[in-house]
Amino acid sequence: MLRVGLLAGISTAAVLMGSAAMAQTDIIEEVVVTGSRGKPRTVQDSPVPIDSFSAEDIKATGFTDTNDVLKTLVPSYTLARQPISDGATFIRPASLRGLSTDKTLMLINSKRRHRAALVTIGGDGSQAADAATIPSTALKSVEVLRDGAGAQYGSDAIAGVINFILKDDAEGGSLIAQAGQFYEKDGEGILVSGNIGMPLTENGFANLSFEYTTDQPTSRGRQYCNVGIPNVANGFCVDTYAATNPVFAANVKRPVVQKWGQPESEAFRAFLNTGLELGNGSKLYAFANYSKSHAKEDFNYRFPAMGQAQLDNPIRLQDGSIFRFATYWPGGFTPQFFGDVTDYSLTGGWKGDITDKLSYDLSGRFGYNKIAYKLTDTMNPSMGPASPEEFHPGDLISEEAAVNADFVYELGGFTPEPVTVAFGGEYRKETYKIITGDVPSYEAGRWSTADPYDFCTNEATVSQRTLRPTAPQTAGINCASASDPVYTSLAVGSNGFPGYSPDYSGKLSRDSYGVYVDASTDLTEQLFVQASVRAEDFSDFGSTLDGKLAAMFKITPTFGLRGSVGSGFRAPTPGQLFTTNVSTRVENGLTIASGLFPASNAVSQFLGAEELGPEKSTNFSLGFTATLFDGLSLTVDAYYIKIKDMFYAVTPITVTPAIRTQLIAAGVPGADTIGQVQFFQNAFDSSTRGIDVVATYRFNWENGQSTNLMGSFNYNKPKVDKVAAFFDREYVHDYENGTVRWRGAVTATHDIGKFTLMGRANVWGPYKNQFSVALPIVQEWDPVVQFDTEISYDVTENYRLTLGGRNIFDKYPDPDATGESGTNGRIYRSDTLVDWQGGFYYAKFTATF
Repeated sequence: MLRVGLLAGISTAAVLMGSAAMAQTDIIEEVVVTGSRGKPRTVQDSPVPIDSFSAEDIKATGFTDTNDVLKTLVPSYTLARQPISDGATFIRPASLRGLSTDKTLMLINSKRRHRAALVTIGGDGSQAADAATIPSTALKSVEVLRDGAGAQYGSDAIAGVINFILKDDAEGGSLIAQAGQFYEKDGEGILVSGNIGMPLTENGFANLSFEYTTDQPTSRGRQYCNVGIPNVANGFCVDTYAATNPVFAANVKRPVVQKWGQPESEAFRAFLNTGLELGNGSKLYAFANYSKSHAKEDFNYRFPAMGQAQLDNPIRLQDGSIFRFATYWPGGFTPQFFGDVTDYSLTGGWKGDITDKLSYDLSGRFGYNKIAYKLTDTMNPSMGPASPEEFHPGDLISEEAAVNADFVYELGGFTPEPVTVAFGGEYRKETYKIITGDVPSYEAGRWSTADPYDFCTNEATVSQRTLRPTAPQTAGINCASASDPVYTSLAVGSNGFPGYSPDYSGKLSRDSYGVYVDASTDLTEQLFVQASVRAEDFSDFGSTLDGKLAAMFKITPTFGLRGSVGSGFRAPTPGQLFTTNVSTRVENGLTIASGLFPASNAVSQFLGAEELGPEKSTNFSLGFTATLFDGLSLTVDAYYIKIKDMFYAVTPITVTPAIRTQLIAAGVPGADTIGQVQFFQNAFDSSTRGIDVVATYRFNWENGQSTNLMGSFNYNKPKVDKVAAFFDREYVHDYENGTVRWRGAVTATHDIGKFTLMGRANVWGPYKNQFSVALPIVQEWDPVVQFDTEISYDVTENYRLTLGGRNIFDKYPDPDATGESGTNGRIYRSDTLVDWQGGFYYAKFTATF
């Protein structure tokens, strides 16, 4: 309690200090390059909403993961911790303005960032760039364009654009060491990061940044118990079963069989940014990254009772004796899932001036992302006692190469001010690969079919079957009984995540070409206008043409109106067109094997799937910017985003005998045991309405102290306008209500001599979730406020000590009350956007030179 009280006091003091009168203001005009292909503009003069965050803003968040940094700084950017979600545990999907990650385009130094290899299973199936591969210490600034920009940047920029600007110092540097843990005395985290600027001859720079992190797992659940869960007829409780089964009690894991929390992880990331002036206004530049991360998560617990197919179902061995996997795992087992993510890229270019009115930027880039999976503490049931306990289910690889030619020309004589005309083109090649797993991970073993040793001869009906004369008579085989273990067949593939078989491996590539024109000018001293158009052609989807108009009208020097209208699109990625996955999911309290297949797969086609097409969007925004008085700036922007043919996974379809026949015919590993199937479709049309508010107040005091205040707020309401046949009412309800309706953050930073105090309030609005169509119970979660704080002391001019805390009052969201997610020992909805790990405190040392 002492640490909580101390940190709360610091936070309160920092916020209260911002309410006193000020003596001298200091307004900083932030210049941004995002949002226009032409000249940079200030945030207040931009015709579209842009947030600009400096390296100091980034450091003040107290986070190391760049995804968490964005979540803290931008209220409309949200991120969930998904502890048991296959690859989404290792590459966390995010959202901007309520839309999936792949509807936000990420740039590095204004160049498109390549995608990660992960295609999230279920839901929006997003495949996007992974911001976590960018070490936060490498960032000079971050610019977040909260507006559709497909006409300027191409596919994916429906919700907006995030541009990461790398540090470009030719000297100096920093070294940071941070350590912390959660209030629950787990999840210990260590960070070591650094940055150094070096000259590259007399006319250039090389700026190198690195980051090493390691995080221990957390556990925020209870012991496994599914009794009393709706739709679960016979639940299982570890403690209840252990009370009457001593062998089980002696072998079961304590304190919990399955962790719900952040995974154990380790990562190393580095970025190099270089530039070299050649003279005559030209410059060579290049930047590259390398990232390697490793993480481990618990899968769902398998208990050894109540006829569980993995452990309790008996089979007949070659001598006729009976075998159960429960012999190997008398306490049940929890598969351990590992992900190794490798990411690297290289971008290089040459830019300069051809004349005083015409400039060029020629560039090329290549990006690579790979997820290598490993699974331990499990088995391939169909292999019986010969099954190994460790598997390599396979790898996913995403590659992207592109060349760009961009030009800017100042055209005069037609308007009072010259028209800045930006134009250019791009060629891009994208490739997605699924690498085959090791043979045991997908092999159909001997016990994938009934009676593998042919003990029983007559196959007409069970009642007529007789024992083969040479079969072992002492085994007590009863061929006339369908319940005899001789007829048991078990699941194929590594349990929890069957490997990719040769039939479901390979690669898919596509090419695309794009050209654009962007023109902007000040028509008068008060009116700035911008128009953009882009044409793009895809080898697998054909052509698209998109446009955008934007304007800023300065009514007074301190107040302006702005707005935009534009169209955009997002083409399904090669990964979304190609991916296949079979995993174990919890559906309304039940553990079930679920298969996700491409829309072009024979199984999907049998169920009525149609070939995927691009999403098409229309964006509208209207807002104002104002300087209400010296030091206080305010922007308010309303938006409306209409998306046609929204990309989503269909509602899971229960496997019938006819569907199972199709699964078997298609060679799907584990076809006999898959309980439901899904596929991606252009499932519905949607609309999203919202409003963004950002206010900053910066001033200096007469006594030499200074205070910065920043408040931001987002209200977001998604709606399903038109539904396809595969999308049920629960999915519609949860899409419209399952994310927080509004979110805000208020940050105060105050400098007192050698001390710097920071306090932040993070506010999460309400949200709802429906259990199912058959049981339409709805739970609503109340708003949650979580406070962060830091106090820093400059020991010398070059050394700083910092103590900080996140969620210092240890606030959690409400527990799950319906039972849909409160299963397997889970307390909180693991897909909630509200942090459910509890309070975290840390100490940090920073050296600059």
